[in-house]
Amino acid sequence: MRNPPFVKAGRGLPLGYARVSKGDEQSNALQARALRAAGCRRIFEEATSGGRWDRPELQRMLDQLREGDIVVVWKLDRLSRPLKDVLHIMERVGDAGAGFRSLTENIDTTSPAGRMMMQVVASFAEFKRAMIRERTSAGLAAARAEGRVGGRRKKLDPAKCREIAESVISSRKTGAEMARLYNISPPTVSRIVAAHRTGLA
Repeated sequence: MRNPPFVKAGRGLPLGYARVSKGDEQSNALQARALRAAGCRRIFEEATSGGRWDRPELQRMLDQLREGDIVVVWKLDRLSRPLKDVLHIMERVGDAGAGFRSLTENIDTTSPAGRMMMQVVASFAEFKRAMIRERTSAGLAAARAEGRVGGRRKKLDPAKCREIAESVISSRKTGAEMARLYNISPPTVSRIVAAHRTGLA
């Protein structure tokens, strides 16, 4: 994800966004008071998880953003909990020519210092993603060097599969017993038996 394009806001509307988690005993009242004190005449409120992207009031606010508007939240995590979603929202805000303010963290992207702070956050997020990609690539390379090509290692060799199938078909053992014996699921036993019968046909 690219660094969010923060645009200096002019004379627009300060739009507040307040959120509490669904089922939370608290309400948006405290946030709403702080947002109104910050000059927000319109506040988008909802009670839902911060991990969800499909939040109706958030999407409604983003759709209505105009150049010069400022999105105001009481705290950054009210906007979203996953950092990648926060940065994506920032991109939407910046693309609309709007600014962003977080009252608690004192972040204001309409100022040079605020823009720099959020760009640093975005840079750290990209660094973290790069490190994860690097570790994943190193792990895959090590697996290939050891002759493993990915995926889960098979637990059963052909001899064990034959033993399972013949035990169930001959009624020496039930499918459930063989599943417990080899620490596999009953559906796996059924597939082994079916494959063995097909091979004998």
